[in-house]
Amino acid sequence: MNNTGAQAREVRKVDVVVIGAGQAGLSSAYHLRRGGFEPERDFVVLDHAPRPGGAWQFRWPSLTYGKVHGMHSLPGMELQGADPARPSSEVIAEYFDAYERTFDLRVRRPVDVRAVREGSGGRLLVESSDGTWSTRALINATGTWDRPFWPRYPGQETFRGRQLHTAQYPGPEEFAGQRVVVVGGGASGTQHLMEIAPYAAATTWVTRRPPVFREGPFTEDVGRAAVALVEERVRQGLPPKSVVSVTGLPLNDAIRQALADGVLDRQPMFDRITPDGVAWADGRHVDADVILWATGFRAALDHLTPLRLREPGGGIRVEETRTLADPRIHLVGYGPSASTIGANRAGRAAVRDIRRLLAGVTVGA
Repeated sequence: MNNTGAQAREVRKVDVVVIGAGQAGLSSAYHLRRGGFEPERDFVVLDHAPRPGGAWQFRWPSLTYGKVHGMHSLPGMELQGADPARPSSEVIAEYFDAYERTFDLRVRRPVDVRAVREGSGGRLLVESSDGTWSTRALINATGTWDRPFWPRYPGQETFRGRQLHTAQYPGPEEFAGQRVVVVGGGASGTQHLMEIAPYAAATTWVTRRPPVFREGPFTEDVGRAAVALVEERVRQGLPPKSVVSVTGLPLNDAIRQALADGVLDRQPMFDRITPDGVAWADGRHVDADVILWATGFRAALDHLTPLRLREPGGGIRVEETRTLADPRIHLVGYGPSASTIGANRAGRAAVRDIRRLLAGVTVGA
């Protein structure tokens, strides 16, 4: 939605601002709508992406819908009949687009939120490329895609080849005939390796810790235990770890075959980067044309810096979705609610608390 310059300059008042229109933001907007909040009058959804689809729209083409694990439908509208061979970026973007239209969520995009500050009268000021919004409560659903984590190693700046992150991964064909070092022991790292290996001249897999492969089904009990561990970190004000880092990697047929073929032959983390590869302290060296950093992401929360929510441990203390430092602010899709099903539940919980807050009920009592 485009706005005139005059509209962009004025401060507009709403009860709730939702930042981000991925799974977490759309779930929150749905529950606001269901709870009687009117879009554009009572709440607004601001999304910096050019189109519907959240971070999914930026995923590489070879990540087909059939390869996506644990994609749960948004509340109130099932994702049905999707072709597993189609890119997930297309399938999920179309689904999110239809969802926004079905529930008339009126997402404003592209809108970049620059800062959230304390306003007057107990309100927050949300400064954006769409002007400034004055709000009584804030649902932050900005995810992690915009903050890829790049580790630093000695000699990194001397490497003559190409370095890229999962966020820039173009698909396997681009690595044809090249020697590729993949860094990272999560789901993305293993997926990249298995895709690239048939095209590359050579692949090397390095991780800081030995990967943990999980046998057996991923039961509800296993899931709950994993989420509880992530919740405890967040409650203590530590940066959240991903649920996958707690649960390990599922040992499916594709993983078993890659292990048998030597594709998933894990090496310990190298000690330095050289102009033409990577090296270990014991003198071993691997030549490389590409270093692919599948090293994860961090929560995109820089716009909240003026509110000083971070704890000495580097994270933000959260109970359910509510930040303990400020009950007006909810982090949805953060820590234990970073999964798609977690984001759905968190959106509902955030709106429940916000309704109580706006009604003058002490939240958390």
